[in-house]
Amino acid sequence: MMDQLRIAMISTGDEVLQGDIVDTNAAWLSQLLNDHGLQMSWRLTVADDLEALQQAFLYASQHAEVVIVNGGLGPTTDDLSAEAASLALNEPLVEFVDWTRVMESRYAQRGRVMPESNRKQAMLPGCAQLIDNPVGSACGFRFPLGSAELFFTPGVPSEFKYMVEHFILPVLQDIARSEAPTIERWLTFGLSESKLSDALNPIKLPAGAVLGYRSAMPSIEVKLKYTAGLPQPDIASAKQQITDLLGENLFCHHNQGFAAEIQRLMLRHGKTLSLAESCTGGMIAAQLVEQSGSSAYFLRGYVTYSNSAKSEDLGIPEALIEQHGAVSLEVAEAMAKGARKQARTDFAVAVTGIAGPDGGSEQKPVGTVGFSLATSQGCYSQMLRLPNRGRTLIREIAAAMALDMLRRFLNGETVLGDYEFIQRVEERRPG
Repeated sequence: MMDQLRIAMISTGDEVLQGDIVDTNAAWLSQLLNDHGLQMSWRLTVADDLEALQQAFLYASQHAEVVIVNGGLGPTTDDLSAEAASLALNEPLVEFVDWTRVMESRYAQRGRVMPESNRKQAMLPGCAQLIDNPVGSACGFRFPLGSAELFFTPGVPSEFKYMVEHFILPVLQDIARSEAPTIERWLTFGLSESKLSDALNPIKLPAGAVLGYRSAMPSIEVKLKYTAGLPQPDIASAKQQITDLLGENLFCHHNQGFAAEIQRLMLRHGKTLSLAESCTGGMIAAQLVEQSGSSAYFLRGYVTYSNSAKSEDLGIPEALIEQHGAVSLEVAEAMAKGARKQARTDFAVAVTGIAGPDGGSEQKPVGTVGFSLATSQGCYSQMLRLPNRGRTLIREIAAAMALDMLRRFLNGETVLGDYEFIQRVEERRPG
């Protein structure tokens, strides 16, 4: 096993500690480190209190090798990270004039004069090494203390992520004491974590390889971590067994994500797609267009939330909606056919359902969702009852289900698959 670099994080700010904002920076950093074979050992959240911050820095300097401090670098009186760092070092703050000039220049480019309060952001411990911030006014900085190297970063997520990715992560990779492990990822849909564990437990892994799971509803990620020194035939065998055992519930390998995998498959097949969304309200389209280059296959998306929109935009007869209801297999198929015809695409996917918390009935409770995939062969359609775990999760599962139907068709798999946690009420296939 590798000798893991001990990395800690200190998040600062009353608003983080008191729960006014969610610490998304910490979650993002942990995932980034994991993706690169590194691991967070521990983390603290500290209030905007000078003494508490100083003590946290001193503690971290003795219990970690790398400490990433996030927040407290702004121009206001409650931004205390630099001052607390100077106390921990027993070294006064000095003005880094070069950074003051950078800030003045950026304000001048916008036709403004830098407020005097911003000068505080250039006041750093004299021994610090400045870290550039091309996307904000708060520079980062680093210095050694005790057994650790401390990195100070701004709390604004976009600035924090840029600084970590471009400046800090390369340093961490350089000072890691041994080769980072390789992590293989499989993204699954339709099976619970316990079901996956039962399926994969019989695999005999070489000593030092570790199989793990990460639940991120509506998908679950399977991870295999191993180092280069392990027997490669054994690793190759384990990887193939994982892929085979996951079967049609494997959405993609290497954790590209649902939208990236759909784009890869659509471009490989040279096909085009349109969407007709009701209860998902554009969620599927939003996921697809997050991928650069998606316009090569995704031509048009219709958000037809009301009955009138379904009729006006997709040409669905009002009588059909009145007869079967907006949440029905008949309307889902009509939506898919209408989108495919209007957009002139090879495929169209439609979703219509009851996301709640209101609108359900005994016959169609909250979580009832109809899906249809229109192809040149006809429509693959199903009415499902998704777990009622809240409106957002119902919509997220529905979006994932719609993409999974398309993925299965493109892979030549069973389009209307079996899902452990979902009840199928009705289904139809072409012909």
